[in-house]
Formats: sequence, C-alpha cells, structure tokens
Amino acid sequence: MTETMKTETKTTEQTIAAAITPDALAHLGEGQVAYVKAIRSEDVRKLFPQAPEMAPGIKLFTLNAANGTPIMLTDSREAAVANAWSQELEALSVH
Repeated sequence: MTETMKTETKTTEQTIAAAITPDALAHLGEGQVAYVKAIRSEDVRKLFPQAPEMAPGIKLFTLNAANGTPIMLTDSREAAVANAWSQELEALSVH
C-alpha cells in the first residue's frame, strides 16, 4: 500500500469515527446483534445481581444485547447461541 493510500484510508476512518456519536454507537446493532461471552462464576453477580451464589471457577456463558445489557446466563455456548437465534438475533462471540 502506498503512503497516499495509507493517508486516504486513515482520513476515511477518522471521518467515519467522527460521524458516529457515542449515543449512535451505543445503539449500533440493537435488535439485530447479540454477543456471547464466556465468564467465570465469580463474575456472574456483576451482570446478574439476582443470581444465587455459585461455586468459584465454573465456566459459564452470557448472551448480551448489542448495548451490553445481559439477556441470559447459561452453562453452554450452544444454548446462548440458540437463544439468540430464537430472538432473531445474530450471535457474535466476544473474546
């Protein structure tokens, strides 16, 4: 890639980034996308305060709305993806 192309690409990316407001970014993918994320049982109560106490060290999965709002907690990635599909959401993984 030439220096001119790199500069044009950087300028385009900066223009796009400047055009997206924080509010618009928060709603990006809303109603279309959900995120599946692996978490440890020790972190469950941060997302789901009503959850019962759990033994530490258990690997679980959350399904979160595009804006990060937790939708569900499960013990399998497949169940989280199936729940997304049942709500007509595209499931994406977060690492």
